[in-house]
Amino acid sequence: DIENMTVGDIMPREVITVGRNEQLRVVDDMMQLGHVRHMPVVDEDGRLVGILSQRDLFHNAVLKAIGYGDHGMDKLLAMLQVKEAMVSEVITVTADSPLKDAARLMIDAQIGCLPVLASGRIIGILTETDLAALIAEG
Repeated sequence: DIENMTVGDIMPREVITVGRNEQLRVVDDMMQLGHVRHMPVVDEDGRLVGILSQRDLFHNAVLKAIGYGDHGMDKLLAMLQVKEAMVSEVITVTADSPLKDAARLMIDAQIGCLPVLASGRIIGILTETDLAALIAEG
């Protein structure tokens, strides 16, 4: 019954994270290889400090690489770090958040994912794909 489900009922618990000083080129490769569209960014203590989406990565790289072509874009991604493209104001939820509320939050904020936190640490991530899969299975 979707009405009574929580975020923890469907969220993937395996979450790939990156550090804010990682090169964008490395993160872009990781996202493409893992078919991941959202990458939580953590500090040295493992606390969430931002999120990087493929859209953020593409948008920031394109703005700075206009006129340089693919080679210029690759070079630029190698020069930039995650902290230069990430969004640092991240909307999050907890595992016991009602799934319906989380879905509404994603719609209202026009975001594609919600990191799931417990004591400031990532324990999962809820994405649009997770919600679509739930509906498709139901």
